[in-house]
Amino acid sequence: MSILGLDIGGANIKAADAKGRTLTRPFAIWKTPEQLGIQIAQICREFPEVTQLAVTMTAELADCYATKAEGVTSILDQMESVPQKHPPCVWTTAGEFVDPAEARRQPMLVAAANWHVLATWVGQTLIAKSATRPGDDSCSLLIDIGTTTTDIIPLMGGVPSAVGRTDLTRLQSGELSYSGVKRTPLCAVAHSVPWRDGYCSVAAELFATTLDLYLLLGDIPEDETDRETANGQPATRRAAHDRLARMLCGDRNEVSLEEALPVARFLADVQRQRLAGSLDRVLAQLPGQCESVVVSGSGAFLARRLIDENRRLVTAKVTSLDELLSPGIAEAACAYALAILAEKSPR
Repeated sequence: MSILGLDIGGANIKAADAKGRTLTRPFAIWKTPEQLGIQIAQICREFPEVTQLAVTMTAELADCYATKAEGVTSILDQMESVPQKHPPCVWTTAGEFVDPAEARRQPMLVAAANWHVLATWVGQTLIAKSATRPGDDSCSLLIDIGTTTTDIIPLMGGVPSAVGRTDLTRLQSGELSYSGVKRTPLCAVAHSVPWRDGYCSVAAELFATTLDLYLLLGDIPEDETDRETANGQPATRRAAHDRLARMLCGDRNEVSLEEALPVARFLADVQRQRLAGSLDRVLAQLPGQCESVVVSGSGAFLARRLIDENRRLVTAKVTSLDELLSPGIAEAACAYALAILAEKSPR
């Protein structure tokens, strides 16, 4: 049996198989939720040997659905519209796979469960296997920074031990931050920025996102084919300069590149400081010293900076999925974890 893991988000669908082949496809589900099945079918054609789908999701939060339960049901309906040799399976925060019928009966265990499947795989594969003694109950962390969100997940003895289980409770605990390295609007990072001899307010408008910061600062490589940007123009430094200038209600003639770079650095620093605060909150809740940290996601570079700057993690062993496996797997880590765990599942 060949299984394809699908991590269905509100803006992207990420797919991976157990061999490490990955695919990320932009799909704004809130615009055309009825086309999700078509998107999944197209992705499946990229993996023709697949006979079963394993699914986790965060797209149920999209505002095209009145409730999360409605979103879960709709997404599962679309998923089941794609013919497969074996019935699909769905991951829950109870740490198990269920069939779609059971998933519909327990939508809150299915909603936004992708963090849990990744933490489970990391715990079993990278934490528990490196335990220094049987029954090791040491404290570890998974820091997954993606395009939209950041997950900081504690593990005890390799088992996910998050305080929160839903997005709401995880936001309260600091284990979830709605802040990522590509899609976060800059007006959600700071209300004003240093400008010339003072400060300047930023426009409360979707003129630019964090992607533009990291393009300008060189942390994310340019990609002229990527138009998943605030204005639909390419993910290049030149276009990022234009978008950042718009945040000051200006253009490239009013805001030079030399002036834009310090603004980008300031906003990147603010985002990092806020995430550092979340990291401190999670670390403070651990019963002991954090001995190891695993980082993943398209923002792994930012996770490593958070670790380097945190005095509580000076002695922690750090493992990066992009270095250990590949950047593609690190970006689609939840989908990859799904595929691996589903293949091992005794179902």
